[in-house]
Amino acid sequence: MAERMLKFVGTPQAMPDKRPAAERRRDFDEIYEGFAKEKAAEQAARCSQCGVPFCQIHCPLHNNIPDWLKLTAEGRLEEAYELSSATNNFPEICGRICPQDRLCEGNCVIEKGFEAVTIGSVEKYITDTAWQRDWVKPILPRRERSESVGIVGAGPAGLAAAEQLRRKGYQVAIYDRYDRVGGLLIYGIPNFKLEKEIVQRRETLLRDSKVTFHLNCEVGRDVSLEELRARHGAVLIATGVYKARDIAAPGVGLAGIAPALDYLTASNRQGLGDIVPAFESGMLNAAGKNVVVIGGGDTAMDCVRTAVRQGAKSVKCLYRRDRANMPGSQREVKHAEEEGVDFVWLAAPQAFLGTETVSHVRTVRIHLGMPDASGRQTPQEIPNSHVNIEADLVLMALGFDPEDLPAAMSAPDLGVTGWNTLKIDWKSMMTSLDGVFAAGDIVRGASLVVWAVRDGRDAAERIHSYLTTKTLAAQRIAAE
Repeated sequence: MAERMLKFVGTPQAMPDKRPAAERRRDFDEIYEGFAKEKAAEQAARCSQCGVPFCQIHCPLHNNIPDWLKLTAEGRLEEAYELSSATNNFPEICGRICPQDRLCEGNCVIEKGFEAVTIGSVEKYITDTAWQRDWVKPILPRRERSESVGIVGAGPAGLAAAEQLRRKGYQVAIYDRYDRVGGLLIYGIPNFKLEKEIVQRRETLLRDSKVTFHLNCEVGRDVSLEELRARHGAVLIATGVYKARDIAAPGVGLAGIAPALDYLTASNRQGLGDIVPAFESGMLNAAGKNVVVIGGGDTAMDCVRTAVRQGAKSVKCLYRRDRANMPGSQREVKHAEEEGVDFVWLAAPQAFLGTETVSHVRTVRIHLGMPDASGRQTPQEIPNSHVNIEADLVLMALGFDPEDLPAAMSAPDLGVTGWNTLKIDWKSMMTSLDGVFAAGDIVRGASLVVWAVRDGRDAAERIHSYLTTKTLAAQRIAAE
């Protein structure tokens, strides 16, 4: 039914309705409404069904985007869901939090005068509809296998691997040091981007699929890596990276300066109904404060937009490069500006002023010089350009580094790279320890959720190959 497609010429790009900024500043609800059925079909029909789908190529999961857009346009939503979920374990999550403007939509071949297909919103609509209509079912493997796999980390990489392994019939146990399933999906991402029930229903689905969870269980403290290796046929390490990068500047130890993830975790826990002393005391609460967030990634955007909703007096985002060089989603920047965030481009912190508590951030203006080896222009300070910005709460959103896992897990033979990420054989995804695999941010460094899902799926395939080979070898020895 090709006549249903190619409507980008006469049908303009449209996102789902977005709540007014004045309204959404007052709560943590998602800012976009859902597509109506007719609108989703209309927007999906804008796809040009091009011969070389760059949207699919530039998606880390290589989702079959043109195909499920066509099915949506034709009203075949259950088939669209089946196709979407065949390559992505969490399409409704990726549809909400992926930076589509840098990935699929950013590489849509429709000429820019017509604007890209709204892929992410349609993806979210397809799977939300699937949940509403009870198309999403627990996993029932064709046959159960006796081999078990232990997964360290209940974030997106670990959960994706668990689902894939369970489909193959493996017995799967997930160990996580936190009290809830989801990792950064629960504690790092605010509700206005990803409501917690979206993650929690995935947890319920995995529990109903007979995946076992061991929460509040830290490897190296409550159980050793060696114990897990003895307990399971294979172990996957998918812990993510949580160690906040710091900045070397005078006054950085003053009260009122905090890592971004501590702040976001406190906010998310409070929203989940937990008692959070650091929030109750005001230490990690932006209400009535002048807030300065340092950084230009998606974590920084989460911080500034959370501070607005907590009732901050003012919110500024300090970034040493310009808007065009910002690593975060441009769509997120636009949302933040609409909500009243002030962006201070080409400025870097030099010192933090105050007696016991921070009162100002001393900044210096930046000029972008010649490109460095990575191709990005090098920030250079402009002499005598200092400005003091008032601040009662400063949040450091400078990125994350891996923890020292060999020490934390009492596994000195666990190999690491020069960046302290786990060293793996990229073909097998196995670490230096036999039967121990690794995936996600702990291997590639802090990255996107969609890459974690991809890595988790790939790791599940490698573990399956490893265990199958091991079982066949054992059978051959027994037969001899």
